[in-house]
Amino acid sequence: MKSASVLRGIVLGLLGLQLMLAASAARAGEDTIKIGILHSLSGTMAISELVLKDTVLMLIADQNKKGGLLGRKLEPVIVDPASDWDVFAEKARELLAKDKVAVVFGCWTSASRKSVLPIFEQLNGLLFYPVQYEGEESSRNIFYTGAAPNQQAIPAVRYLMSKDGGEVRRWVLLGTDYVYPRTTNRILSAYLTANGVSPEDIMTIYTPFGHSDWQEIIKSIKIFGSEGKKTAVISTINGDANTYFYKELAAQKVDASVIPVMAFSIGERELFGVNTTPLIGHMAAWNYFQSIKSAENTAFIKMWADFNEQRDKTTNDPMEATFIGFRMWAQAVVQAGTTDVDAVRQAMYGQRIKAPSGFEVVMNTNHHLSKPVMIGKINSSGTFDVIWQSIHPVRADAWSRYIPDSAKRTADWTFPWVCGGCIEPTFKEW
Repeated sequence: MKSASVLRGIVLGLLGLQLMLAASAARAGEDTIKIGILHSLSGTMAISELVLKDTVLMLIADQNKKGGLLGRKLEPVIVDPASDWDVFAEKARELLAKDKVAVVFGCWTSASRKSVLPIFEQLNGLLFYPVQYEGEESSRNIFYTGAAPNQQAIPAVRYLMSKDGGEVRRWVLLGTDYVYPRTTNRILSAYLTANGVSPEDIMTIYTPFGHSDWQEIIKSIKIFGSEGKKTAVISTINGDANTYFYKELAAQKVDASVIPVMAFSIGERELFGVNTTPLIGHMAAWNYFQSIKSAENTAFIKMWADFNEQRDKTTNDPMEATFIGFRMWAQAVVQAGTTDVDAVRQAMYGQRIKAPSGFEVVMNTNHHLSKPVMIGKINSSGTFDVIWQSIHPVRADAWSRYIPDSAKRTADWTFPWVCGGCIEPTFKEW
């Protein structure tokens, strides 16, 4: 009986040890908050997205130095969708269902965002999308920290039409062939028509992702611009096609004073490896440029340079948008006291930070920011000088007022609307 009692004690002790080890393993899993990073590390979009992966890693490292969030360290979970929109959806599902991440920072193209959107809605995940886009969307599961058309495309065209912008009267809408350029150009065409521009003064051209042969297209643009009316190019070219486009622009000596190019998808980083001397004077419209003078921007640039051990000191607009989204998400987690998606989403409304742009930016209930608008001109060092900016932050319109059906729609995820694009509130008073 004594030996049986001893044996029973040993068995119970082993069971207790197993339970302790299991509990310890469970606590270890709970000790970190997993952050998904969903950016192309290869393929045509890697030229733009790689740096956003590193920006998130920088922000995670910075937050961990401060003790993490809610007493837990942040742990990055990195995947590579490789510039393939179907793979974006696969990787999004993997991050949410398998890795159980608390939040995802990712996507660049609207094609990739459209691909993952139903996954985030189905699994109730949270995506922070950091790039300018065409609008016409407001998902309950996405926060859009880049520009909507009324924060970039419309002000850029309005500027070019003004005396300061050269009084442009003829337009080339040039873009990569996918949803963002096509929808943006639809909005711009409606805006230009409403402002008296004839359809014959608008030329629209689309090219595939990664397009490298721009010779004939630029020749046709030069011909179009030589017919007696001041002409500008509005570029929604994305990815590494930009490098080839600007090299050919320089080769054919397209002078910015004659036919200026206004880009919506290139910044300081996309001009790496391009001789910018022939490109001086061409423009881009964003909500942030590295050349901005503000204490917040000085700190942001230093943070990035320190993270890279001074090997890379160049920042751009989508990096700033990533910074804004990450900081707001962290503030919302602290406010909610949890990483639960529903609680964090509610805490996001009204979040504000002083951004590197020097402006205080605010998250609105349509899941878009109020941000400043800026226009920059390429200088001899390959960066941009800010030549115009809005006086105050501009509130994003999720739906364009220049498209009749969209103009009727409201995006507001708070009561009584609780919708991303309806024409009347979801809930009505009894």
